Amino acid sequence: MHEAFESIYQVLGKDFANAGKVSTAIKDTLKRLGVNPTIVRRVAIVSYEAEMNVVMYATRGKVLLNVSPDDVTLKINDEGPGIPDLALAMQEGYTTATHEMREMGFGAGMGLPNIQRNADEFNIDSEVGQGTRLFVRVKQI
Repeated sequence: MHEAFESIYQVLGKDFANAGKVSTAIKDTLKRLGVNPTIVRRVAIVSYEAEMNVVMYATRGKVLLNVSPDDVTLKINDEGPGIPDLALAMQEGYTTATHEMREMGFGAGMGLPNIQRNADEFNIDSEVGQGTRLFVRVKQI
């Protein structure tokens, strides 16, 4: 991996039929770029969990992938309801998923904790009625 790479992906809310396609595309891109498999796995987890949060809760969102020789970063911005209590949302097992979402196998309350666990740098900013912004950095060196 010698050159920088950037790509933007769109995610539609409630589009469960296509859920996971963005994170799969990111994973495939990282593999094609020759990123270390351990880093690919960590970024794949981060991107999947973030994508699912957009699908489950937001109207739409955007994922910006940046790959450099030093790190892989993801910026996720969504147009969703926002998170009223970030501290509570960061607790493992806490979920606001609907019964229908849980019946589909989603909403275990591990999304944000899994993102944080796989990130070297993690920032989240959310405003009720405005949406949520995530920044995740995974170091390659």
